[in-house]
Amino acid sequence: MADKFAVHFPTQKPLAMQPKIALLACSVFEREIEMLAEGSPHLVETRFYEIALHDRPDLLRANLQAEIDEVDARDDIDAIVLAYGLCGLGTAGLRATHHPLVFPRAHDCITVFLGSKEAYSGHQKRCPTCYYYTPGWNRARRVPGPDRVVAMKKELSQKFDEDDVEFLIESEQATWAMHDTATYIDLGTDDAKPEAEYAQQCADSLGWKFEHIHGDSNLLRDLLWGNWDDERFQTIAPGSMLGHSPDDKVMRSECPTT
Repeated sequence: MADKFAVHFPTQKPLAMQPKIALLACSVFEREIEMLAEGSPHLVETRFYEIALHDRPDLLRANLQAEIDEVDARDDIDAIVLAYGLCGLGTAGLRATHHPLVFPRAHDCITVFLGSKEAYSGHQKRCPTCYYYTPGWNRARRVPGPDRVVAMKKELSQKFDEDDVEFLIESEQATWAMHDTATYIDLGTDDAKPEAEYAQQCADSLGWKFEHIHGDSNLLRDLLWGNWDDERFQTIAPGSMLGHSPDDKVMRSECPTT
């Protein structure tokens, strides 16, 4: 795919038309990135991180900043790309030093799976009680269903006594009661069909409706291939940091406070 945009920064040379990229990505996108990045001359390095980091936004931010700082020392890349949205503000405050950072304009990964923040907003309006399932979220057993309860019991029993474990599980299940539809989104990976069947099984166990949506891969593909326009992507120039924009832009570039 030909690149359409060259982004210019006042403090450094312009990005090449085929920028060399270091990619830092949530593992929820692992299969999708393997599929969409095949044959790409852009990716110099790819690193994936645990989905569970979303549970602790401060830890997510600290881990990603440490990885950014490490990758930023490379002299064979033009940009650091992050396959993350704001993720509960877990990415707000990430800073660029030597290379620009590039993010999709997204509150979270569901925007990326649906192809745009507009598509996500439209689906939310049509189905405000939907809970979103994807192959990656399914594999991690991070979605409502019987396996999530089993996984929680195993994880929590290592930290809490039995009564506390039951309370935490019941609290989690109480949040599920706000939903009545399992919306499964796939981008055509080789595990799309069996993971759709898994999402259907989860919906059946919860007494929920089920819908299967084929997502739009353009946002993720263009992120990986360097097609970065200002409408769909946020670029953070060296010396700036990512901030939350309380409008339809979702993100903005800010000056560090310290």
